[in-house]
Amino acid sequence: MSVVYINSAACISIQDTLNAQFFQNLKSENFTQIVKAIEPNYKEFIPPTMSRRMSKTVKMSSVASHFALKEAGIEKPDAIIVGTGMGCSQDSEKFLKNVLENNEEFLTPTYFIQSTHNTVAGQIALGLQCHAYNFTYVNTSSALEFSFLDAKLQINDGEADNILVGSTDEQTDRTMALYKLNNTIKKDENFPVDYLHSTTDGVIWGEGASFFVLGKNKTEKSYAQLKDIKISSRLDVAETQQFIEDFLAKNDLTNNHIDAVILGFSGDAKSDVYYTEIMDLFNDSALLYYKHLSGEFNTASGFSTFMACHILKNQEIPEVMMINTVKKEGIKNILLYNHLGGNDHSLVLLEKA
Repeated sequence: MSVVYINSAACISIQDTLNAQFFQNLKSENFTQIVKAIEPNYKEFIPPTMSRRMSKTVKMSSVASHFALKEAGIEKPDAIIVGTGMGCSQDSEKFLKNVLENNEEFLTPTYFIQSTHNTVAGQIALGLQCHAYNFTYVNTSSALEFSFLDAKLQINDGEADNILVGSTDEQTDRTMALYKLNNTIKKDENFPVDYLHSTTDGVIWGEGASFFVLGKNKTEKSYAQLKDIKISSRLDVAETQQFIEDFLAKNDLTNNHIDAVILGFSGDAKSDVYYTEIMDLFNDSALLYYKHLSGEFNTASGFSTFMACHILKNQEIPEVMMINTVKKEGIKNILLYNHLGGNDHSLVLLEKA
């Protein structure tokens, strides 16, 4: 198999990640039930007449993909692949509200057309006038990983040289209200949140969009090699260590070869046990976490991939992410492990470019 490189990375999140100096200004969020993304001035990137008709996730993705393509020096990618858990849920809610308020009569099709999950990839393609392969994965918390897998296979098979891959999810009022009712989101009395030692269920909910350009050729701006991906929809806690050891063995690695492990601790006591279970495997690795910086959401792993890319490129780990005190002189291999509520487990292995 040929090597696949991550040649650019752009992210819109609850941190100011479009700012070049974001690495030094990361702030933990543990006091609010729902945290919103720091959005750019969309007028600089999208004509106001178009922006008015776009949902938040489409606008975030359009800008993040613009930054990713610009950094990679690519005008039109050979494919566009987007992963999302909830899709354009703002327009979905507007459409359903319209159905109820108008007794299922005289409905405008606009909200329905814009509510489909593949709207994001479609709008990016329209903006670029790109008629290449265009695909959307909707796999709760592993949508980005499936997108990466698709892109990797296409590059390895010689079907594409440069592929735009992204992940995106937005918040909506109705969905957030439902998440509070079913205790997906933490109750007020459980704040502040101790992400690493939480004894309560529920999470802080975030949002964001992360986009990357994957290519077959290494460039001066390359962040990392995308070595391998593994996905499992269900996993018992007792199987977690074997799940990881098998993945490393497949890549001719042992635990000692992993310089840093990024874990998706969310503050949900019930599901965070998966991460606690495997920490003993990596006593000589830097253990990191990130959802106190991004919030939990379906494609939060996009934020961790973005951070891993910058860690490999800068050879520096932000202290706000550190769980233990292990510090490596050089960072070559990073393992990312994520799931959402104990389902859809994913492993991503990145190596320094």
